[in-house]
Amino acid sequence: MAKLAHDHTAEDCVELVSIFQNLSKSDKETIATLVTHHHYKSGEYLFSAGDEADALIIVAHGQAKVFQMSANGKEQMLRILQTGDFDGEAALFTNSDHNSFAQALMDTAVCQIKRSDFQKLMQQTPELAVNMVNALGRRVGQLEQQTTEVTTASVESRLANYLLETSAGLDDAVFTLPLKKKDIATYLGTTPETISRKLTALAKQGMIEKITNNKFKILDEDRLMMID
Repeated sequence: MAKLAHDHTAEDCVELVSIFQNLSKSDKETIATLVTHHHYKSGEYLFSAGDEADALIIVAHGQAKVFQMSANGKEQMLRILQTGDFDGEAALFTNSDHNSFAQALMDTAVCQIKRSDFQKLMQQTPELAVNMVNALGRRVGQLEQQTTEVTTASVESRLANYLLETSAGLDDAVFTLPLKKKDIATYLGTTPETISRKLTALAKQGMIEKITNNKFKILDEDRLMMID
């Protein structure tokens, strides 16, 4: 995942979003004028089911869980938004409502681009609108390749990345996991038992220290980053 400094700029946020990355510097600077900044405390909701999905959300720093509520009132984890992730590309182009919840797992800084502002800009700048259509075409071509890369990455690699992102988001090498292991397992596409086994293995290899069942310390960031 991309890393941003705490003093991230609107341009930094725009640079993270794949549909903007191949635009010219001038186009990106124009889109950056639409960015607004928001901060959420741990536990606060970025959005809730039923809210209008009227903005692209870019996580500049922090972490949030996206989940749905089942009929019996239990949370069903969908994904985790970490530093550099974004949600709601479609919201820039279509009217819809959120069917899920997003809750900050730690203090989280978010950049937003409202659909109304974005579409107004497209109408005022036809050349940028054409560039966006071309960018969307390239994005469609990238999705299949990205899906393959995600599904072939090892559980160890994905877990190591999650630990590094969580540590970075909390700005501390020593941290308590903000999610239950069953939710981490859902996010990483594996089982809670496998998560426990892999954490134990990483500790035995000297990459992390297991302080308590849910509290860990990063010991070797470089080796964790190199796991594939």
